[in-house]
Amino acid sequence: MISHRLMIIGAMLLGPTYGQQNLETDLRITGKTTLAAFEAQRQVLQKSSAVISAGMAKIAYGVVVSTNGHVLTKASELREKTNLTVTIDQQRFDKVDVISTDEQWDVALLKVDATNLVPINYTSTADPLQGTWVVVNGATSRTQRRANIGMISANPREIQASGGLALGIVIKNPSNRLEIEKITPGGGADEAGLKAGDVIVAVDNKPLQKIDDLSAALDEHKVGDKVRISFSRQGKTSNADVRLTAKAELFGISANTNDEMSGDFSKRRSGFPRVIQHSVMGNSQTMGGPVIDLHGHCIGMNIARANRAETFAIPCAELKALAERMIGNQPKP
Repeated sequence: MISHRLMIIGAMLLGPTYGQQNLETDLRITGKTTLAAFEAQRQVLQKSSAVISAGMAKIAYGVVVSTNGHVLTKASELREKTNLTVTIDQQRFDKVDVISTDEQWDVALLKVDATNLVPINYTSTADPLQGTWVVVNGATSRTQRRANIGMISANPREIQASGGLALGIVIKNPSNRLEIEKITPGGGADEAGLKAGDVIVAVDNKPLQKIDDLSAALDEHKVGDKVRISFSRQGKTSNADVRLTAKAELFGISANTNDEMSGDFSKRRSGFPRVIQHSVMGNSQTMGGPVIDLHGHCIGMNIARANRAETFAIPCAELKALAERMIGNQPKP
């Protein structure tokens, strides 16, 4: 009797499963029928976004911000990369100049020798509400952009530096002075030329005596800021401007369960003054491109794949101000 009932229950559970039919390929979110509905937005991405490559490898996307070749992209993806190329629409540019970077926002301004490009059209409305449809670059070829579709999934907010701020050093312990024991490769101290054995004596001209003094001095800053480090080396005091980074991202501090399930995410994914968040799936190589609404207007720029469910973007107002400032401050020829 019990066996008979179990068979009936099993049939009830399995019946609907066998009865369900998967959507045909063309009707899925990445199918031709769905993507055809977003062809107008894809054309905006085709004309006003860029593919950034290093040799044969695609490393990021970019936002076209002027008619004559200015492109914004994610700065940290360019570090230690050579043989950069930029493809806009179907035209490839082999000469790429990195004009400047904004470390706080992790944005680089690139310049290629081009005319009559189609810059992004910034939205004139306020921050998008949760549930707003957005369209971004997906994994595409170098010549054809492909649309990825999602929604705004959180209110705009600051993303603080994960784990606090770091110079990229390890202080010798135990020690009654701030002697550097180790320099972390790729950190601000490494870039500024500090070495193991140097003794930090001041930050921004404020004398230091202990590690707590150093931590308090750094707490006044944000990721991307540069601090003036005074240090003693072989009896001589020198100064260096050192870029601050997020400690967790520099030292690779303990990935959590969400990270382990996330696949590829951006190395720099925290320490942003303000972001909008959307649900479009991606990876570190799909950051740097525009986020557009259904009208084809730019509402932001993808800046970090945070985890399997979150992508951060610089909001339109801040992005527009960045583009204007960085282009306006570029060196005169």
